Amino acid sequence: MITIEKIASFRQRFSLSHTFTALQSRNYRLWFFGQMISLFGTWMQSTTQAFLIFELTRSPVYLGYVAFSSGVPTWLFMLYAGVVADRMKRRNLLLITQTGMMILAFFLASLTFLHLIKPWHIIALAFGLGVANAFDAPARQAFVLEMVDRQDLTNAIALNSTMFNTATALGPALAGVTYALLGPAWCFMINGLSFLAVIAALLAMMNLNPQPLPVERNSTLVDLKEGLGYVVSHPIIRILIGLVGMTALFSISFTALFPAWAVRILHGDARTNGFLQSARGMGALISALFIASLGRFKFKGKLLTFGTFALPAGLIVFSLVRWLPLSLISLVAVGGASILIFNLANALVQTQASDQLRGRVMSVYSFTFFGLMPVGGLLAGAVAESAGEPVTVMLWALISLGSAATIWAFFPKLRGLQ
Repeated sequence: MITIEKIASFRQRFSLSHTFTALQSRNYRLWFFGQMISLFGTWMQSTTQAFLIFELTRSPVYLGYVAFSSGVPTWLFMLYAGVVADRMKRRNLLLITQTGMMILAFFLASLTFLHLIKPWHIIALAFGLGVANAFDAPARQAFVLEMVDRQDLTNAIALNSTMFNTATALGPALAGVTYALLGPAWCFMINGLSFLAVIAALLAMMNLNPQPLPVERNSTLVDLKEGLGYVVSHPIIRILIGLVGMTALFSISFTALFPAWAVRILHGDARTNGFLQSARGMGALISALFIASLGRFKFKGKLLTFGTFALPAGLIVFSLVRWLPLSLISLVAVGGASILIFNLANALVQTQASDQLRGRVMSVYSFTFFGLMPVGGLLAGAVAESAGEPVTVMLWALISLGSAATIWAFFPKLRGLQ
């Protein structure tokens, strides 16, 4: 029963004064604004390369190829990258990966400016970007606790989602307009330039919280087994990462179909594709700000469970509507629900994980997310080729709904996590 006391308690938790707590740290401020600029460019590139390869091929299968090629390095390298993230200074590792991504963006821009770009170029460079991201993601996830105190970890993760989804909301729309006015090459060039912001932020950081490095170095295989064994034996972490995997495989991978959906279902163009991406990002941004504004709240499990049901509901609506405004509204809901799952699962995994194993635990988390989403994208492209895009999204939604019901029935502990 909802009482006045409960309403008052919630209003006390939900406060804008809590929203930006982590920004009190100078290092986190540098990271936040540098990474946000870089993410704008990243979303411009990912939106542009998907639409460009669809223009070159007119096949949704190639959309799946791009998504899959960017995810293959996750399977090959990310678990090892978690070992690397626990062995070397994470700031140095991030400088290497961000510089690599910048070089790849400039190369893609050059090929496009010279009118030499081919579908296989896009697929190959997506693979190269995936390699850099495989080493970047675990280090980036574990790096947060070097910039903020543990009590502000959830807020920092929520703000990370805020920066990511601000870029998701605005970057694709900017890409669509830039693509229409100037062409795809300028989208790739802007992305390359945007990496300078996060590289400068990393170089300017001082007095980071100490990172516990191993006194004795075991073999890579021993360290890797230790991390995997820890995740498998920890019931809460195991359930959370399993949930993230199912969400990445089915609930989110449908975004690989956006270029085809924009053209075939909504009869639009590159700008329509950008609007679809931006609507999902806007919902995620609103959700991330909501989580950050709750401060140090203790009902993360309940909010996470709500997200597992809200996400497939939004997908079902999206699969049925054919009017752009309603499509955008449903994607706002999908984006908001997805960030409830990913943001809160991330925070709960990190609070449960041992400091000495944090890089390896987050590599398993990142491996699950980045590894399964491209597989879902490849499957979505293949199913859409034969059954059509709407049927694919509806099927993905029903699978996601079944996953949410299974977790509700068999893992009640999840709802009680704080």
